[in-house]
Amino acid sequence: MNAIIQFIEKGRPFFNKLAGNIYLQAIRDGFLTAMPAILFSSIFILLAALPEVFGIVLPSAVSSWLWRVYNLSMGIVGVLVAATTAKSLAESMNRRMPKGMSLNVVSIMLASITGFLMLAVTEIDGGIDVTYLGTKGLLCSFISAFISVNMYKFCTLKNITIKMPPEVPGVISNVFKNVFPYSFSVLVCVLIDLICEMVFGIRFAESIIQLFSPLFSAADSYVGISIAAGAYAFFWFLGIHGPSIVEPAIAAAIYANVEANLMMVQQGEQASHVLTTGLMNFLACMGGTGCTLVVPFIFMWMCRSKQLKAVGKASFLPVCFNVNEPVLFAAPIVLNPYFFVPFILAPIANVVIFKMFVDLLSMNSFIYVMPWAMPGPLGMFFGTGMAPLALVCAAVVIAVDALIYIPFIKAYDANLVIEEAEKREENAQDEVKEEAKVSEAANTEAAQISAAQKTESSPVQSEMENSETGLTKSEQKPLNVLVLCVGAGTSAMFANAVNKGAQGKDLPVSAQAEAFGAHTDILNQFNLVVLSPQVQSRYDEIKADADRYGIKVVKTKGAQYINLTRDPEGAVDFVISEANSES
Repeated sequence: MNAIIQFIEKGRPFFNKLAGNIYLQAIRDGFLTAMPAILFSSIFILLAALPEVFGIVLPSAVSSWLWRVYNLSMGIVGVLVAATTAKSLAESMNRRMPKGMSLNVVSIMLASITGFLMLAVTEIDGGIDVTYLGTKGLLCSFISAFISVNMYKFCTLKNITIKMPPEVPGVISNVFKNVFPYSFSVLVCVLIDLICEMVFGIRFAESIIQLFSPLFSAADSYVGISIAAGAYAFFWFLGIHGPSIVEPAIAAAIYANVEANLMMVQQGEQASHVLTTGLMNFLACMGGTGCTLVVPFIFMWMCRSKQLKAVGKASFLPVCFNVNEPVLFAAPIVLNPYFFVPFILAPIANVVIFKMFVDLLSMNSFIYVMPWAMPGPLGMFFGTGMAPLALVCAAVVIAVDALIYIPFIKAYDANLVIEEAEKREENAQDEVKEEAKVSEAANTEAAQISAAQKTESSPVQSEMENSETGLTKSEQKPLNVLVLCVGAGTSAMFANAVNKGAQGKDLPVSAQAEAFGAHTDILNQFNLVVLSPQVQSRYDEIKADADRYGIKVVKTKGAQYINLTRDPEGAVDFVISEANSES
């Protein structure tokens, strides 16, 4: 097994490079930025639909209003994602532009929205068909965003612009500067749609859906969902954030399928599309990637190793809310041969079982988008429209996950118990030797003097240690720390530890947690950026942003990062030490 892990780890640089691809990152970050609108719309669809589950019929005016809010938020997700994806890609591209050149992000967002409308809107009976403005048009969103950014890049590098006299105010000059790239971006989208209509007789949005339908159907099969769930876990096992690689490839399908399922339920049909956001969040990642919901409880209740019991007690609460980095890096699970099989197998088993419930027992699949941090069983229950079978399914997958993990955890536990026993024996021998040395030294006058000096110097030494790290409020300058991870889960734990440690030592240090992508507009407010292990592949981008303000960026290792989230004093000492270090 170790040989297999070593062989797989050789591909880690390639996978890191793949995770750092700016186009994949733009798709994922675009969705993350648009997520408030998606969750907002889900609240209103829940308010409109759930009363019917209990036989309550809302007044038609209230129902119509709730559906209107949903349709005017979720119904334009394609427009929103066209803008947010373009923004993310433009910011990444700006980091790669020659010195003195930059792309106008706001103008690119406008061009992307306009280009998306050219690709997605169809005229009918004197009006427009809005079918593809929502999740069905997401592929058009990505295409318009990619076209817009690259057109602006081309025009900027080639200096294709309308040059104004020096006397013209800068604001007006910038307006004319963006005319050509904006026009080219939109015209390319117009031509693509026109060619598609001439060749196939249908608009681009419809043609691209038809083109990708076989892939979406294949992805929704037992094999397809197994590959997606297994890939999530496989990359995380290597310490690479799996969703950053896998999710962009299935993003259009998992969101479109939720809306398609909802329409099917409204028409009295079964919601049968399995590949959805809910499947990935609450089945493939129940308790976090690798389906680790059961792991901390097995550690606490079935293991003899002090290490695993401690990890279980410290991690069970975050894992219940799908934040599992504490168990991934503290056990550790990442790159641990004992966990390779269950970490990959459990997610695959979960999604297959869920699909069997949908196919064989006619349970509805996910029809609502729930927040990813909701506990898995609750996410399944509410996401499927409070389907009673969802609770049964949750119980089954939890039991199956436990059965998968227990043999491997027990084997790992047995090994740790032996190691801990050997370590205790070594420590006992060391203590005996130390006691013998002390006893021998106590018989001499020199030893007594040495001991006295040591006792007297302890307070001084402690004071010197505090001075070295600047741990006095009068000497320590205010330090604002930004902690970044993917979803602001573990970064919040780290930031809370820093703030608690600073408060305990009365230090002017404060920390704030953010998800990557939300940091660009607030970066200049901080003196230090701490990166979680999740976002190591984004280091170059974050450093490029931070260098503009002279802000230091610090990487952390998995176990180190997790340990600091549970050690307030250590966390605040760490950030102060890093802020004051030269490297």
